[in-house]
Amino acid sequence: AEHQHIRYNPLRDDWVLVSAHRVKRPWQGQLEKPPLEDVPRWDPKNPLCPGATRANGEVNPQYEGTFVFPNDFPALQPDAPEPDDSDHPLFRAAPARGVCKVMCFHPWSDLTLPLMSLAEIRAVIDAWAELATELGASYPWVQIFENKGAMMGCSNPHPHCQVWASSFLPNEACLEDQTQRQHLSLHGVPMLLEYAEQEARRKERLVVENADWLVVVPYWATWPYQTLLLPRRHICRLQDLSEGERDSLASIMQRLLIKYDNLFEVSFPYSMGWHGAPTGSYLEEDCRHWQLHAHYYPPLLRSATVRKFMVGYEMLAQVQRDLTPEQAAERLRSLPEVHYKQRDK
Repeated sequence: AEHQHIRYNPLRDDWVLVSAHRVKRPWQGQLEKPPLEDVPRWDPKNPLCPGATRANGEVNPQYEGTFVFPNDFPALQPDAPEPDDSDHPLFRAAPARGVCKVMCFHPWSDLTLPLMSLAEIRAVIDAWAELATELGASYPWVQIFENKGAMMGCSNPHPHCQVWASSFLPNEACLEDQTQRQHLSLHGVPMLLEYAEQEARRKERLVVENADWLVVVPYWATWPYQTLLLPRRHICRLQDLSEGERDSLASIMQRLLIKYDNLFEVSFPYSMGWHGAPTGSYLEEDCRHWQLHAHYYPPLLRSATVRKFMVGYEMLAQVQRDLTPEQAAERLRSLPEVHYKQRDK
């Protein structure tokens, strides 16, 4: 807690420098603008609202729950041509095809996941699983991710996420596939199943838990209040969750996200995403080394206006953090589970 050291991340096969004493240094750098608090519930100019017209001229239905539609500006398209052949091994290219979808969580723009009901969060989980099944039938990787807050590149305040299905395994998926496969081969147990059991017993990095799930600040966390959401039993893919596990997932997500918002009493920005066993042709292969999990990467460090920057040493050497994962977990764990906006109510 007082002296710098490096910690190993077995999921990425790399190291992080922990320098807990640096959080005490004075800050005269950039201050972020707090997120908007007066977002209108419905705005005809907001392309994600029910009944609004999107950039391509399509009009959204008057949806009352979740709403999924093709991304109007997709990073991946299903019919992209083959790249030209390379004339040198240092200048290689490969085909990249896929589809990109947007999923609205709720018709109201002034809501976020921690302020939604458990039934509404459960509907989001069901929609995630449905998309993972549908797109995973033909694509090897389906990346569900949410960028929350302008600080994390979200260009629209409406509660939503994106789903990108690709014809290839992205870099992070390839890396996690290799490390988890190696761990199972060497130790006979899926890495993150063993890790969840260890963290549940040790409790020093535990944030919240229930019968089916636990959330920890991982031992190797990079971002200040990064968390890892893990199931207690061996589950390879999101679509494999039971009805009860989906209910308890909605509950633990709500509890975690309320704590995040309560930390600095602000709508807490983050990027999150699900990782599970590859799909497509991999559905016929042995993927027992995989364990379903979700990563949460929030940038805030000291307050609602001071963030962690991944620059300099992080870009040129290795990642570094300014407080220990144990300190971050203790702070999150001690926060109330009633949202700060609802305490008076």
